[in-house]
Amino acid sequence: MYIGRIVAVGRTLQGQGAALYRVSSRSFPNRQSVQLEKSIAIVPKPGFEQDIHRNPYIAYNCLRFAKGLCVVSNGSQTDPVTEKLEAGMGPRDALATVMLAMDYEHDSLDTPRITGIVDPAGETGWLAIVRKDALIVRSFALKPGEAFYVSTYEKNVPSPEQRDGAFDVSTAQEACDYILGKGVFAEFERPISAACALGQADGTFATAFK
Repeated sequence: MYIGRIVAVGRTLQGQGAALYRVSSRSFPNRQSVQLEKSIAIVPKPGFEQDIHRNPYIAYNCLRFAKGLCVVSNGSQTDPVTEKLEAGMGPRDALATVMLAMDYEHDSLDTPRITGIVDPAGETGWLAIVRKDALIVRSFALKPGEAFYVSTYEKNVPSPEQRDGAFDVSTAQEACDYILGKGVFAEFERPISAACALGQADGTFATAFK
């Protein structure tokens, strides 16, 4: 099944909060994750830079941090959500405010925007989506070994049913491997790249991309 981009928030069996992002693509597969100074970004691979002129939505910061929280998303909403958190706004209101203001991506597919937030201990996660027909923001009380996800297509409603109950990783790199092809995510087609963050004992996050 092809469900497009995927955002997930979870808690490892060791009690680490996890933020996961996966690029799955049919139209623009020639993309990669890169580490920048304060973020991980999705950009075209060398030789495919001109793709940005075909679709301006394919390059963006997908993972950033603010106030001890990790923000992960499929688009340029990553930055304003981070800024709202930095200004003292709570996760629910930051997501609702930014997603409503930016709306879905006005490309040929009316691609939804999806965003997640999680704390380092993985006690609470938030998922949000803005589609052409809806804006949904939901919080999840996370238990060890579970992750909740939302995607741009098909699985596009944050809900308890969209859950992986065997989420077991110990590093951010393992989290990338997981969302690219393990657990429930193995069912979904055309994985391209991943960027993930895993909470640490000191309240920070370790990051990885693949």
